[in-house]
Amino acid sequence: MPDLLTKLLKPLIQTPARFTIFSFALLILTGTFLLMLPQAASKSISLIDALFTSASAVCVTGLTVVDTSSAFSALGQWIILALIQAGGIGIMTISTIIIFMLKKRSNLAGRTIIHDTFIHNNKYTISQTLWAVMLSTLIIEGTGAIIMFPCFHSNHGILQSLQLSVFHSVSAFCNAGFSTLPDGMTLYRENIPLNLVFCLLIILGGIGFPVLMELKEQFPFNRRTWPRLTLHTKIVLSTTGILLFTSTIMIGLMEWHNTLSPLSLPGRVLASFFQAVNARTSGFNSLPIGAMANETLFILIIFMFIGASPGSCGGGIKTTTAATIFIMGISRLKGSEHSHLFNRKISDKSVGKAISIVLISLGIVFLGILLLNTTELGDVSHINSRGKFLEICFEVISAFGTVGLSTGITPTLTVLGKLIITFIMFIGRLGPLVIAIAVSRPSLSSYQYAEENIMIG
Repeated sequence: MPDLLTKLLKPLIQTPARFTIFSFALLILTGTFLLMLPQAASKSISLIDALFTSASAVCVTGLTVVDTSSAFSALGQWIILALIQAGGIGIMTISTIIIFMLKKRSNLAGRTIIHDTFIHNNKYTISQTLWAVMLSTLIIEGTGAIIMFPCFHSNHGILQSLQLSVFHSVSAFCNAGFSTLPDGMTLYRENIPLNLVFCLLIILGGIGFPVLMELKEQFPFNRRTWPRLTLHTKIVLSTTGILLFTSTIMIGLMEWHNTLSPLSLPGRVLASFFQAVNARTSGFNSLPIGAMANETLFILIIFMFIGASPGSCGGGIKTTTAATIFIMGISRLKGSEHSHLFNRKISDKSVGKAISIVLISLGIVFLGILLLNTTELGDVSHINSRGKFLEICFEVISAFGTVGLSTGITPTLTVLGKLIITFIMFIGRLGPLVIAIAVSRPSLSSYQYAEENIMIG
């Protein structure tokens, strides 16, 4: 039996990227079947809605075509929670363990993906890293649920508070954005402890496991901690901090007299920070996204496209990619041939990879926006569809960044529109580079062409 299994899985095992794609697809289909069970739904769920919900949960996105709190029973909500957990960390972990069990060495592209996802300094073996990932996940999610419990218990019974705490702790740490509360976080948007716990879980789940492991090693922190950190961790922490500070200020200023107006002064600051944290990665909302100003939606689109950090549960092009592109641009403007940050040179290989990811991602987003405009608007003129382009653009980038924020058009999408968003969520979760490597054939060139300059700009 092991020999037969090895023979059947050989084409996938030799390329871990393909194995990961296959695992995600199989999990989505399994989740679709489970969510269509009569015991899982409070009302009849169509196949496309079950598929969309399953894909959104596995891809830890949070976009929904039906209300999670009313459309699914307690069993259905636990199934969604299991899909979130499996999609957040489980599938990649399980895939790598299976590869080890079958004693198959991955090719260079496969090892690159595994190392780029979890390991950036070769200090730990892959098996050590995977065990650390699973253990740290359980500890963080468990701690989050314990802290959330008294906050929910003030409005709900013990059993419901326990369910809400576990569900939202896992959903927050996995950056999924799913909520079993009818109005999301609207009721609790001025609850300071609960909002801060949510934000902390989302940030920890979004900075990536390599950074968490390195910070654990350096604890307790002192003035000598920062110089000892790797360049990767420094870029992730500094970029995350800058993005959070910038987005909080911008959302607060743009929405102060709009969606923030009903709140108290501390409530406005808290809601601005909460929405800034969720804009890049998670998708919970304490403010009505559909009622926000156009400039706020545009800013959210930019932050959703950037997304979380490598090795995390979030999507997007990643913070390190955005930082690398930005630093490269600044270096070129200064006349420097190489990119430098924190007294270190960013390798040309990393710069090239960042450019590739941005270009592939832009291509996916542009194609998604074009297709969704075609399926949802067809030949409707711009005059008769004002505002729809921004909403569709917002929806596509939210799906690609596996964020889950929406202006409210998700349930109204056509069947083809839902399938397009499902596919974009799938690509956004796995990463454009993983998809590209999985479908490409390895080729080694034994020669190089002559180099020649061209005019640029």
